[in-house]
Amino acid sequence: MKEETYQDQVEGRNAVLELLESGKDINKIFITKGERHGSINKIISIAKENKVILVEKEKRQMEQIAQTQNYQGVIALVPPYEYCEIEDILQEAKQRQEEPFVLILDGIEDPHNLGSIIRTAETAGVHGVIIPKRRAATVNSTVNKVSAGAVQHMKIARVTNISDTIEQLKKEGLWICGTDINTSTYYYDQDLTGAIAIVIGNEGNGMGQKVKKNCDFLIKIPMKGKVDSLNASVSTGIIIYEAMRQRGQIPFVSNGRKM
Repeated sequence: MKEETYQDQVEGRNAVLELLESGKDINKIFITKGERHGSINKIISIAKENKVILVEKEKRQMEQIAQTQNYQGVIALVPPYEYCEIEDILQEAKQRQEEPFVLILDGIEDPHNLGSIIRTAETAGVHGVIIPKRRAATVNSTVNKVSAGAVQHMKIARVTNISDTIEQLKKEGLWICGTDINTSTYYYDQDLTGAIAIVIGNEGNGMGQKVKKNCDFLIKIPMKGKVDSLNASVSTGIIIYEAMRQRGQIPFVSNGRKM
């Protein structure tokens, strides 16, 4: 279809609902013909209220349009995702009157991992996510769906060079924390408060050597099993929630003792 060549897609009920509630532009919404149960009714109601074009299509047509297997009977066509600038992320922190809390992804290739990371980052209060323009996953329909619509609420910057971006953030007063299995410091022993950017490396190769050298310090997650690495999105969740705890955003008590 010609109209889809210059549009992105958001698929799945939760993702489309988040999109509708975000107030962002929607070109039109496709719904499987006869689909009228559960949250589809809420999607139809909000779409009509916002004067968004609704189009019913046969299931076969929907399957041809869908970019994911489980699109749940609803596909929204939207303008291409608008990435922000680094300055926009730092401004977000200022507006919240908080120290910058940034996530840098050095080559995450799996869109499922990217979606999960963005979802976790949004729930943890991260001010923005930075991804590279080359050799990495970008925001697409899969990322939208896996993030459950969190991409609509998260500032995401796409940069040419991660190392140069790190230098820029350092000049803005941020400390750069890298993740590396070969370091000696565990994540819970490192101070993760203040203005900070946490770097998560590629699923298979970790951070690039130049990026690693540019980090102010490195941390790792302890492992006792035979497998020597965690899924990138799981690792991200563990570390950013520790940062969230240290920054006083969540309490954590074990056996009556505050951790």
